[in-house]
Amino acid sequence: MNRRLVGALAGICAGVFALTACGGGGGASSDTGGAPKPTGKPADVSGDITVLTNRTDLNQDGTLAKYAAGFNQLYPNVKVTFQAVTDYEGEVKTRMNTSNYGDVLLIPPSISKTDYPKFFESLGDATDMSQKYNWTDFGTTDGKTTGKVYGVATFGNANGFVYNKKVWQEAGVTAPPTTPLELIGDLQAVKAKTKAIPYYTNYKDGWPLQSWSGALGSATCDSNANSALATDQAPFTLGKGPGEIYNTIFAVANQKLIEPDPTTTNWENSKALLGKGKVSAMWLGSWAMVQMQDAAKKAGADPADIGFAPYPFQKDGKFCPVTGPDYLQAISIHSQHKDAARAWLDWFTDKSGFASDQGSIPTEKGQPMPSTLADYQKLPINYITLNQENAGTVSKIDNESEVGFYSSPNSARKLVDVARGAAPGDEQSVFAELNKKWADAIANVG
Repeated sequence: MNRRLVGALAGICAGVFALTACGGGGGASSDTGGAPKPTGKPADVSGDITVLTNRTDLNQDGTLAKYAAGFNQLYPNVKVTFQAVTDYEGEVKTRMNTSNYGDVLLIPPSISKTDYPKFFESLGDATDMSQKYNWTDFGTTDGKTTGKVYGVATFGNANGFVYNKKVWQEAGVTAPPTTPLELIGDLQAVKAKTKAIPYYTNYKDGWPLQSWSGALGSATCDSNANSALATDQAPFTLGKGPGEIYNTIFAVANQKLIEPDPTTTNWENSKALLGKGKVSAMWLGSWAMVQMQDAAKKAGADPADIGFAPYPFQKDGKFCPVTGPDYLQAISIHSQHKDAARAWLDWFTDKSGFASDQGSIPTEKGQPMPSTLADYQKLPINYITLNQENAGTVSKIDNESEVGFYSSPNSARKLVDVARGAAPGDEQSVFAELNKKWADAIANVG
């Protein structure tokens, strides 16, 4: 535990997914000129398209089929087939070594932005598309609002803790913590005064631990936190975004505020546990609110008990939740029906109502904030979006270093294991190793 938390807590208490050009069928291609919007009558657009999705739940319960039926009312001659992938990042990354990775897909986070033209068709000029859509700079090769856009957000999120209000009230927590130290104190109160697990890591599934990278920017109230990683040779240091985030993870695990055996966690089951008050909190995006509320209802609990709290850091008296896109939708450069694929992508983004249904921030500009962020709206909030310049370089460094801050849960898992005594070392040794890997990767990437 670092010096900042050790002394104070004494008073309170008494992936690597490296992808380099991806070789094979995918890596051999390059942008063929784009997938322009279909012209003419919708009935003239035809073809069978495969849409890859990470939403296995919505595929199983028939929700995605209902969206396809709505699409077919406008485009009757396009057949949409969904392929839901449980290990989306791992499996799709492997499939991208071939030409068989669907017609429309969600861009895996481990894909370097500079490699987008090798795998995806351009969707238009960022200057034009940014007039209509949020976060177009996330879909360009250089993280700027100019050039070509290769991916458009399914929807947007704010980051935060999804928590059970009833449990926090029982523990005497009446307001969101404003510092990491307050967070630890609040979770300790949950442990002492309730029967709930204070924090659930979802260690086994991994990606929820990986999602802590979404706190970058919030942990320091700095919209340039991502861009700085391109040159910072020691980002895992207190006072810097990655260091503050990983320090918080370490402290929560070190104080035994997590599930007894993290290696046996289950994501789907965790939703019901939170809804029933057997788990106090999890770090996720605002997209999770609808899922958690639905799980609470199915478990016989009150969906209104599910709340959303920002990362515990303030600047000038305001929290700084980061808003940004969820997965980016893209069209495969190998698609044989690019006009049909583009028709689906545009309809799903603009007309399907998916973002609203998921309680998320719409991709299209000028739309109202979702009701899932009602808790945020009552707080002193300064929403920020991370500057995407240098994002391509940062992605390369992250992959080269095998740190996987963005693309793998492995470093966060190791931190949890060291913190709970299941692996040798301490926080300082883990940070030193991560910083060395990051610095070496900066040198290699150049």
